[in-house]
Amino acid sequence: MPGTWMTTRAWLLMLPLLVVMTAVIGWPLFDTVRLSFTDAKLVGTEGTFVGFANYAKLIGNAGFQRALVTTTFFAVISVAVEMVLGVLTALLLNQPFHGRTVLRALLILPWALPTVVNATLWRLIYNPEYGALNAALTQIGLLDAYRSWLGEPGLALAALIVADCWKNFPLVALIALAALQAVPRDITAAALVDGAGAFNRFRHVTLPYLVGPLLVALVLRTIEAFKVFDIIWIMTRGGPANSTRTLSILVYQEAFSFQRAGSGASLALIVTLIVTLLAIVYGTLVRKTAGAA
Repeated sequence: MPGTWMTTRAWLLMLPLLVVMTAVIGWPLFDTVRLSFTDAKLVGTEGTFVGFANYAKLIGNAGFQRALVTTTFFAVISVAVEMVLGVLTALLLNQPFHGRTVLRALLILPWALPTVVNATLWRLIYNPEYGALNAALTQIGLLDAYRSWLGEPGLALAALIVADCWKNFPLVALIALAALQAVPRDITAAALVDGAGAFNRFRHVTLPYLVGPLLVALVLRTIEAFKVFDIIWIMTRGGPANSTRTLSILVYQEAFSFQRAGSGASLALIVTLIVTLLAIVYGTLVRKTAGAA
């Protein structure tokens, strides 16, 4: 049968990829699940089977609960700010003015920077002794003395959110800008002739074209923000006083700093489960939005 042969050939062509994915993803995932049910150490012992003891211990642990709250706060605030800044930037760059092409090209630079470079840059800006932020604020009179932006529990997380937003809002802006290019000019012109103001034109004409792409950006950025590790580890390592310790930082510390491989594996799977649930929820929203369109 031609159809059967085509299906068989397709599976044969995919076979090398499936083998590689099984080796690279499948086996490590299986081993992580196995480790999560043991009290294995990172070095020296395979550990013994403890069932769901690791999960019960972590969920009831105050450190885990605080890290979950910190992660959720970081993800919600950073993504919300990025979405607003991204849409506003896209609306600005969609207007005709001189130098628009140059600004569009420059927009991608923060997002294109490696996270290590971005984190190091902002750590220098926040430096309590010679940082540019302290210098600027003191010179214009908003500060009387230099502050340790990354050394105060009440400020460190906000400083990290600013650094993360600066790097990632261009992604949202580029997605929104691409969606704006699809808005029919005649509909916009008709709304303008009918006397619709700027807000009403955005709400009833532009926004329906932005909902789908922005939902995709929301999915991507929420998942990335929820499992954030590198920028926080480079800038604060979860401090001060664990005020910026997210779930990913806690996984690293549990598995590598404390060398509790079993507990670290169970925590990593909890994070994976949360991210998977977020992806399923957002995926459902994307399909509903696409169906409505």
